[in-house]
Amino acid sequence: MTDTYALAELQKESRMGGVGTENAGRTIPRIDLSDFEERRAEITEQLWTAATEIGFFQLVGHGIPQDQVDRAFAESARFFSLPDDVKGRYPLVSGTNAGWEKLSQTRPSVGTPDQKESYQVTRPRMDDLWPDDELPGFRDFVLGFEAQCWDLAMRVLSCFADKLGLDRDFFARAHDPASAEYQSTLRLIHYLPLPADQKERPGVWRAGAHTDFDCLTLLFQRDGQGGLQVCPGRDADAQEWTPVTPSDEAITCNIGDMLMRWSDDQLLSNFHRVKLPGLGDYTGSRFSIPFFAQANRDVAIETPQGTYPPITAHDYLQERVRANYRKG
Repeated sequence: MTDTYALAELQKESRMGGVGTENAGRTIPRIDLSDFEERRAEITEQLWTAATEIGFFQLVGHGIPQDQVDRAFAESARFFSLPDDVKGRYPLVSGTNAGWEKLSQTRPSVGTPDQKESYQVTRPRMDDLWPDDELPGFRDFVLGFEAQCWDLAMRVLSCFADKLGLDRDFFARAHDPASAEYQSTLRLIHYLPLPADQKERPGVWRAGAHTDFDCLTLLFQRDGQGGLQVCPGRDADAQEWTPVTPSDEAITCNIGDMLMRWSDDQLLSNFHRVKLPGLGDYTGSRFSIPFFAQANRDVAIETPQGTYPPITAHDYLQERVRANYRKG
């Protein structure tokens, strides 16, 4: 059954296709997670402030070793360097969040395909989708890195659980990786190189304006490979975009629609996009790696204050995925 909440979100997104204006003076909060248990109360307040006022923040001191992050990008580059006909042996089927796609995701905000390819890893759905013959060691490393991302996401979500009056392990149980219903996703993304004469083409984006429909996104980026812009405060009318400076060491995070709903709209899911390079910008391949913490399929999203009717995470995500992979 179609969920009216999800449809309302898509209607908002469809109005976000304009260029808007840029506000380079606004900053995204940077939060240090070092000595996490000893500083839990302080960190929780910092996360809550960022998530309720902006919906975006960056994490440092997060505990994922830099050499692991660097290797994740190296493995991503190894995969995307394969010929398309080889990658095509591991295709994404719409609605599964597993496998390879290219130029297939059309955002309601712009109506044109994102200028990228991606390989998505959702643990229970990966049968016959691993390039084991072409990339020895790829599977084991990627699964290990995904597990590190899950652990970090659950630490952050445990802080939000505290503030929402839920028990500390509430979201860890809702995102149980041992369950066949697990649907959190690690996504390797390659934004395609752009010919110099195609900079700033009107109506075309590396990724059109959208919100994420998960609970929490962790985004790994590379120094010098910019383009991410955010619209803090979820103000769809202002369309004032803030650039996010990419960093090898910082993980950029944002609240998703699922957690916004789960929190009775206290935590903000905001719009973001990846623009085409402008004059003087880097135009080569851009790589990023998001981890989407999405509650298990059979988990009921029930708001503490009863703002919205219950819906399973499966039904909620299916509505959003279908809309974002429709034919452009």
